[in-house]
Amino acid sequence: MPEPPPPPPPLLPLQAAASSPAAQLSRGRRRQQQRRGWRRPRGLLAWGALVAFFLVMNWWMFSRLQAPAARPHFRLRRHPPRAATTAAPNSPLSTLEGVAGAAKGKRPHRVMLTRLLALAAHALAEAETRPEPKDLWKEPINATMWKPCSEQRDWEASEGTNGYIMISANGGINQQRVAICNAVTISRLLNATLVIPKFLYSNVWLDKSQFGDIYEEDYFINYLKPDIRIVKDLPVDLQSLDLEAIGSLVNDTDVMKEAKPSLYVKKILPILLKNRVVHFIGFGNRLSFDPIPSNLQRLRCRCNFHALRFVHKIQETGALLVERLHGHRPHPLPLEDNLLGQFATKSFRDGNLSKASKYLAVHLRFEIDMVAYSLCYFGGGKDEEDELEAYRQIHFPALTELKKTTKLPSAAFLRSEGKCPLAPEEAVLMLAAIGFKRSTNIYIAGAEIYGGRQRMAAISRLYPALMTKETLLSPSELEPFRNFSSQLAALDFIACAAADAFAMTDPGSQFSSLVQGYRMYYGGGDLPTIRPNKRRLASILVKNATIEWKEFETRVRKLIQQTKQVHERPVARSVFRHPRCLECMCRTQH
Repeated sequence: MPEPPPPPPPLLPLQAAASSPAAQLSRGRRRQQQRRGWRRPRGLLAWGALVAFFLVMNWWMFSRLQAPAARPHFRLRRHPPRAATTAAPNSPLSTLEGVAGAAKGKRPHRVMLTRLLALAAHALAEAETRPEPKDLWKEPINATMWKPCSEQRDWEASEGTNGYIMISANGGINQQRVAICNAVTISRLLNATLVIPKFLYSNVWLDKSQFGDIYEEDYFINYLKPDIRIVKDLPVDLQSLDLEAIGSLVNDTDVMKEAKPSLYVKKILPILLKNRVVHFIGFGNRLSFDPIPSNLQRLRCRCNFHALRFVHKIQETGALLVERLHGHRPHPLPLEDNLLGQFATKSFRDGNLSKASKYLAVHLRFEIDMVAYSLCYFGGGKDEEDELEAYRQIHFPALTELKKTTKLPSAAFLRSEGKCPLAPEEAVLMLAAIGFKRSTNIYIAGAEIYGGRQRMAAISRLYPALMTKETLLSPSELEPFRNFSSQLAALDFIACAAADAFAMTDPGSQFSSLVQGYRMYYGGGDLPTIRPNKRRLASILVKNATIEWKEFETRVRKLIQQTKQVHERPVARSVFRHPRCLECMCRTQH
């Protein structure tokens, strides 16, 4: 027979107590308390998951700014693309072609300030149903108290009998324009005859245009005839002179920057009287703005705002740009009449008034030459540093040598001092903060943006109605300007000067300064210019990780409002940029 199972072991006292009904009731209560205790963490976890979901969605949305497949096609090109070059993955760029490829976005470029960009996207979406700030498209009321009057003269024409002044101006169209008007002023000061200026070829601008390719020579000569004598060529008997051998060649090392008129009388006039000709090479910013006799200052304004008119080819194409940007108005503004000549009248006469619209022009001074020269950092890591250093070695060798021998300010310090050009993402945050709606028509001026489409993604996503001369003009309309960067810059100048509002991203830019001055001079108080204080803006942007949008918006609007205030030209400041002075403009009675 099988053995019976052994009897169960006797219960210990604790086990007996635990198996009692009272103990079972106690365990049930503890389990209920534990379940209630778990409900709070589960609720917190649910809220945390929801917040994390929104953060992930924001990150995903703005990571698409850098994903080529997710971006709309946007291109800022001034020249046809060059053939791509192959380089070792980790090797620095060492050729001009390689640097050019980098400037076109061949390498990945990180977009900065993604948190603020996410906040801006939400703010723009919410603002579509609200009215824009009332002063967004206006200048302060006291801007109407100034009107142009530099065309007024109170002297006899100079005979130019002391000799001939020649200049070969360097730089791009903007530096050349300043050099031209300074040469006109020096010619009057020294009673000299001016030879139509020449333009030096630059390996940065790559443009062989001369004066007559951009400005109307005969108009220039005739308009300034009551002031100075101007000829197209040096007399034959002087053309064979070796100007360097006789000491008539004057370069920028011979004349200090912003030299006083007295220096020219003391140093240049004796050479002119002795050799009958002086040739200035470069001549960038070589005449001071103060102190200078008021009639000479007025002549400088007269040259810039009245005597320099674009050739018909540029005027006609500029009129097409303005027409396609603006639609049509009953009458051209004085500024458009000056810039476009007979083509302004034709455009407005033939137009359909129902299509009139506003547009904002933005000059993004973020080409590779500006970025490299600034010595600033824009979030691209070692790849960015290598390609910019390679560009500096080719185009700015003096700066490269200076870096070897001198301790230069750090990139962080330069940014905190407002010395860095605004990247597209910084510019778009400024525009969103001051109240421009997402649907605003925006004209982008400038050459090819450093970083290409990747860098432009932030602005094109937040403001999809972007336009450039390349998108507004057909290939056949642009063809006469191919490979002529100065002539293309003239088209940008027209589009920016005629805009309902103009935003500069680098107040130190010569282009932006000249556009601002033109708008002040001819705008009648109706053409506002947005001029950021980059140092103060940098102090706001540095708080990207913590600042809320409302505070960001309030602080940016305040700093822009302060720069819109109307002041008379400060002493020693450029009359090309600040023409509100009695030498260039007159005060009205109201």
